[in-house]
Amino acid sequence: QVRLVESGGASVQAGGSLRLSCTTFGVTFNRYSLGWFRQAPGKEREGVAAIYSGGGKTYYADSVKGRFTISQDNAKTTLYLQMNSLKPEDTAMYYCAAAFFVRTVDAMRLGDFDRWGQGTQVTVSS
Repeated sequence: QVRLVESGGASVQAGGSLRLSCTTFGVTFNRYSLGWFRQAPGKEREGVAAIYSGGGKTYYADSVKGRFTISQDNAKTTLYLQMNSLKPEDTAMYYCAAAFFVRTVDAMRLGDFDRWGQGTQVTVSS
C-alpha cells in the first residue's frame, strides 16, 4: 500500500530556505513518478516540481525554476524539495504525490497523480 508522509514545513522570512521531505512507503521509485504540488488559500492546486520514472527527468514550474530543487535519497525512499530564495507567494500547503503513469513529462497533470500525502504548510513572510 502506497503511503506518503510530508514534513519540513515551517514559517520563514522572505529570502530564506526550507527543505521539505516526503517519506514514502510502498513506492518503487523507478516505477512511480513523484512530485510536489502546492495549494494556496482560494487557489487551485498547482504542480511545483517532479521527478519522472524511467529516466529521472525533472520538471519545474516556471515560478520556481532556479530556486527549488527536487531530489531523492540514495535509498530511494525519501523525496525532497529544497526551496531557496523563498517569496511570500510561495506560501501554501505543499503536497507530495505519486503517479504510476503520467501522460506527459513536460507538465504536471493533477489527474495523473493518484497517491497523496496529507500536506505540510509553508508560510513565507515579507
